[in-house]
Amino acid sequence: MESSTAIGFPPTTIAVFVGLAIIALAIDLLTHNKDKPVTLANASMWSIFWVMISMAFAGYLYAVHGPETASLFVTGYALEKVLSVDNLFVFMAIFAWFKIPDGLRHRVLYWGIIGAIVFRGIFVAIGTGLLAFGPWVEIIFAAIVAWTAVMMLRAGGDDDEDVDYSQHIAYRYGSKMFPAWPKLHGHDFFVKRSVLQEELKKPENKSMTLAEKGVWFSTPLFLCVVVVEISDILFAFDSVPAVIAVSKEPLIVYSAMMFAILGLRTMYFVLEALKRYLVHLEKSVIALLFFIAGKLALNATNHLFHHGYSIDPNTSLAVVMVVLALGIVASVLFPGDEVKAEENA
Repeated sequence: MESSTAIGFPPTTIAVFVGLAIIALAIDLLTHNKDKPVTLANASMWSIFWVMISMAFAGYLYAVHGPETASLFVTGYALEKVLSVDNLFVFMAIFAWFKIPDGLRHRVLYWGIIGAIVFRGIFVAIGTGLLAFGPWVEIIFAAIVAWTAVMMLRAGGDDDEDVDYSQHIAYRYGSKMFPAWPKLHGHDFFVKRSVLQEELKKPENKSMTLAEKGVWFSTPLFLCVVVVEISDILFAFDSVPAVIAVSKEPLIVYSAMMFAILGLRTMYFVLEALKRYLVHLEKSVIALLFFIAGKLALNATNHLFHHGYSIDPNTSLAVVMVVLALGIVASVLFPGDEVKAEENA
């Protein structure tokens, strides 16, 4: 039997994960690299493909490490996917505010995925390392997850498109790094001063001026990337503790998040088309966050007081799947006002 490494899994399993992740990442980042909108049919097919890739790794874990390990991975994967849905809705609002055309949104998501993979890895390493300090850390994680659920519940239905992202800390920081040009310039993140001086000669730009200093100027596309990246880092503060509640094994946590993230670029375009139909999905996200907070608290108090109650991996997987299904079914049975208006038209 192959010996385990410091993170609890043998080198072969780590090699399979790294190899599959690199291949999947290369495919994900090399597809849809043209400046044109991604169709719903195309995005749907790719989304199914990414789920199949993830389930292939789950199948490997099942064959080599048993059903419990595979169940932990699938639960973490499903939970990260569900939590990502709400994040993607926020990204839609960010794109709308910046007036990013459909054909350029994949370019922003491209860099968003890379940032998410890097920062999730850092947060997973820190989060799983903190658990070594004892069950009180799990109670803190439970409080973070529960607080996120409460904030989402209190916000209930607020329109993110009304947010002024020019006041966002990421926007202000990005504007200080580079002077900003207020208009898109193709798919460029930065434009040279010499190019913009020519742009100022056009009649439609005669009222615009350039900052006195600076050779390179950022476009709204760059500022949009900065806001998306910082927003994703903030999302990680609730999603990482939530997935850690499923498993404390760094490889399980990170692989579940990694494979969930890889399909987000195409999943975005599916959700953008279906957003008005999934009006009750956020309620599923809130319910799952409360469930995960309870699971963390139950596990922590069991370590402290030995009451003997815990939630096994299969039960966690069942709860995640059932709550997600209920959110989708409720959206079909009780559609939102926009869908009702279409039906009555």
